[in-house]
Amino acid sequence: MDADAGCAAAAAAAGQLADPPASDPDWYALANDYLFGRGVDVDERMAVKYLNLAAFKFGGHPQAQAVLGFCYEFGLGVLQDFKESERFYVMAAEASNALACARLSFLRKYGRPGIRIDRVEAELWVKRVQDQGPDAIFWLRDAADVYNHPAANYALGVCYHDGIGVVRQPERAVYYYQRSAAAGQPRGLGILGYCYGEGYGIAKDEAKAFDYYHRAAHRGESVSMYNVAHCYEEGLGVPKDLVKAVFWYHKSAEYGNCYAQNSLGYMYEEGLGVERNEKIAVEWYKLSAQQGYPWAQCNLGFCLQNGIGVEKNEAMGSYWYHKAALQGHSRAQHNLGHAYQYGIGVPKDEKLAVEWYQRSASAGNAFALHSLGYCYQYGIGVDVDEVAAAKLYLESAKLGHGPAQLSLGCCYRNGIGVEVNETEAFHWIRLAAAGGNELAQNTLGHLYEDGIGTDRDIHQAVHWYTLSAKQGNVWALTNLAILYSDGNGVEQDEEEALRLFRLAAQQNHPRAQARLADLLLAGRGCTADPAEAIQWYLKAADQGSVGAMTALARCYEEGLGCEMDTESAIHWYEKAAMWGDQASSERLVHLVANAALLTSIFSHGHAASAA
Repeated sequence: MDADAGCAAAAAAAGQLADPPASDPDWYALANDYLFGRGVDVDERMAVKYLNLAAFKFGGHPQAQAVLGFCYEFGLGVLQDFKESERFYVMAAEASNALACARLSFLRKYGRPGIRIDRVEAELWVKRVQDQGPDAIFWLRDAADVYNHPAANYALGVCYHDGIGVVRQPERAVYYYQRSAAAGQPRGLGILGYCYGEGYGIAKDEAKAFDYYHRAAHRGESVSMYNVAHCYEEGLGVPKDLVKAVFWYHKSAEYGNCYAQNSLGYMYEEGLGVERNEKIAVEWYKLSAQQGYPWAQCNLGFCLQNGIGVEKNEAMGSYWYHKAALQGHSRAQHNLGHAYQYGIGVPKDEKLAVEWYQRSASAGNAFALHSLGYCYQYGIGVDVDEVAAAKLYLESAKLGHGPAQLSLGCCYRNGIGVEVNETEAFHWIRLAAAGGNELAQNTLGHLYEDGIGTDRDIHQAVHWYTLSAKQGNVWALTNLAILYSDGNGVEQDEEEALRLFRLAAQQNHPRAQARLADLLLAGRGCTADPAEAIQWYLKAADQGSVGAMTALARCYEEGLGCEMDTESAIHWYEKAAMWGDQASSERLVHLVANAALLTSIFSHGHAASAA
């Protein structure tokens, strides 16, 4: 029997690979004979030879082009070459070939070395497959079910995994992955590891997941190398080892894997398992971002926006956020919304900010839910709607987002969008504080100090103020300093109070500046230094501290830390009086003996009660 007759006979006997009409179906069918061993010995190189002949004769054969792309993708009869694979898939997909559309959607969604990720485009190719009905992926079905081809088993498993051309069925996906893995197909081994790691379609078993990843990684599968690294980073199925994690991320990244390039960038940025180097981090983020990986685009945008490892460039930061946001990356959508809200690298546009927050929030992003709630509370880009704000804060808070838990607590405390409920306020603020939110820790300290929503407990107040102060919160530093100064809940320690007040004052906190000046003036916890006290009173007064204005006026009146200066004393008493300070009004009347020196403050009645 000659080759062509053998081809025809085998095709008829199998009754499975019914080819679409084409200019030269014999070459295409003969290629499948050699690929699957139908009437001839398996010879993948011969299969590729005949696929090339079929693919370009008489205007082209889309199915032959698609199968040729499959051969390049999996290294069947040729060296694995994802770029060539993509080229053939695009050629065939443009003719609506379902196999090509299915595999191209995979490459666009998940990427492979040198292949650009574009998840919007991926969905368009998936739709092309779905539009062709249940027989769209006939070639993959036959290759897997009839010929048990390892790569086809893997690819058909992916279809069941993602619901491409078939209904999504996790257990069925695992069935095909297992058949692929049993034949030693590297990607079959790797994806089966993923299923064990995630408990997808099979009982979760992280040790088995790592074993499959490791086996695939040693066969040169770059995604599995990445997963081995991730397991070492997180201690999944293997003891945590950041140095080994970096080794495997680096190995995968050198293969061009965009996931590993991004993760390696993160390891360098944070100094995990490797010496911290933000410049190298940005280089890896950039390589990954250029392949279209949304997380890397978002990370690169953040680095550019904030000048981390690269010259600050807010416009380019927003550019990369936009790239990732268009692919549905919810964190990037939120960050882009933030950029539009405050005009960072883009023209300020609060309505557009809200649109991006809404897109991110619809994906359940906790940051976006909170930011959107903030917009509704304060009427930023939308009409004020405090009820909507509280609901959004609640959604975000339930996801464990500390800032939202704090905002929701404040809503309950102040009756914003909800009825006042101090117990609920305490509950949500405590959750945020327990999660490490420094603002919430300070607020919780205040609730304990004043007994709001809970029993008064000054020792708990000290505890939470201390935790917040350790994170540098200026309000907590000030509140804690006051307790030390007064000996409230702690043993009185004016030196410690002075130290804490100074830390907050140096961060421009007016209350701390005024209290620091009080101690310096009186020599409490230190040697008296009226001259320095004057400087801190001035800083606090310039920020609107009425107490500092009054104290400063007294210093000028009495010559404490400065020359006596009645005119300056009058100036500061007058400013304090205009803020309603009764004592300053009375002192002002006493100082100004000549009515001609009085300013318009009296003509408007501000000091009437002192007359």
